Amino acid sequence: MEIFRRFARGTAEVVGTPYAFVAAIALIIGWLLSGPLFDFSDTWQLIINTTTTIITFLMVFVIQNAQNRDARGIHIKLDELIRATTGAENSVIDLARLSDKQLLALEHHYERIGEMKDHEVNEELEDIAAEKKHRPAKQRRKD
Repeated sequence: MEIFRRFARGTAEVVGTPYAFVAAIALIIGWLLSGPLFDFSDTWQLIINTTTTIITFLMVFVIQNAQNRDARGIHIKLDELIRATTGAENSVIDLARLSDKQLLALEHHYERIGEMKDHEVNEELEDIAAEKKHRPAKQRRKD
């Protein structure tokens, strides 16, 4: 498995470069230019179809592996930030292990918290507006 991890990481790094894109364009141009040589036959078309299908099929696994590793790393970093932050809710560490039902319940919980915060902010803004309205005119100009 370590061999695949290193292969996947290296491949993802290489194919994610502008050079790999240029190489892919060059391959397609080469294939197009070879069309007259093969009389634009079914075999000529089959070559590009088969080549691109195989490359795409293999790249799915390579890219998914790289994305899974990146996501795991990001989650670990976020978990550490939550753990190290005073007042943070430690129960949200490692949410990926929860069921869909548990995640949905947590999502609703945080939506309610957000709604409460919105309500508090709105009340605070109303208080500020009311306070400004009742200040003497000279003091209001300074704001």
